[in-house]
Amino acid sequence: TGEVVAMTGDGVNDAPALKQAQVGLAMGIRGTDVAKDAADIVLLDDNFASIIQGMEQGRLAAVNLQKSIMYTLCSKIPQVAPTFAELLGVPQALKVTHVLLVDIGTDIVTAIAYAVQASEADLMHSVPRPMSERLVGWRVLMYSYGYFGWMQMACCWATFFLVPGIQDLMSVPADEWTAEERLVDVQGMTAYYWALVAGQLAAAVCTTTKSQSLFSYGLPNGALNVCIVFEVALALAAVYWGPMQGMFQTASLGWQSIVLPVGLALVLCLVEEARKAIVRPSGGQAGYEPLTNGGEPLMGGSP
Repeated sequence: TGEVVAMTGDGVNDAPALKQAQVGLAMGIRGTDVAKDAADIVLLDDNFASIIQGMEQGRLAAVNLQKSIMYTLCSKIPQVAPTFAELLGVPQALKVTHVLLVDIGTDIVTAIAYAVQASEADLMHSVPRPMSERLVGWRVLMYSYGYFGWMQMACCWATFFLVPGIQDLMSVPADEWTAEERLVDVQGMTAYYWALVAGQLAAAVCTTTKSQSLFSYGLPNGALNVCIVFEVALALAAVYWGPMQGMFQTASLGWQSIVLPVGLALVLCLVEEARKAIVRPSGGQAGYEPLTNGGEPLMGGSP
């Protein structure tokens, strides 16, 4: 039927079934050495409830890894867009140093923080992931490359083109720019970078859950919260601190260019909440309960 079969046992006569099953679980206390050798997993406390806890931790690890990947990939669309836009005569909107500052200074540590993210309420009530489904499947790629990444890019371009004087540069060749016009372009690039950081902050918050509302789930874990504060501090330092301005070729921004991306990031969070509200009813199979089978408790005990 394509189902994953798990077998529990403790005796010598259970060894063939433990070996044949996709997952063989032998009892660690009362199990024989033959059963333990044939099994894939040895249950140290002989408590069937530990099997369910292990399943939950396995699901949580897989889901958190998917969330981390979804978050990391979201920034790739707005990062690559300025390169193609330059072919259409748009002034340079992002430098390689800005991309590195986002990838190394923002994304890496934040992506790791998902490892300690708590589970959503429906984690053990959703149907198991098919064995043929890859961890980075089409849903993950569609979320980052076909949905959230495009919204991030739109926010970045809106912030970029609203920088005073940036649109005037499109009618003048870059090699003919005056010093003032070059400063305007640097400010535009800085605004695009800040909007990208704000978009990634929104992605970090939004990918905290796949279907559960953040209003019921709460704030991300402590490590992720610290990373978000660090991202904001690093980005503001890159925008306003002299040594980092020279290192990463940025310029100070007016309050409008700072506030606008933050407001747009909040809009992204609200859009994502609306999406979650739409998909939540189908987020899991109605009535699916991994601890029971047709209303009868599994493994001879009550959940």
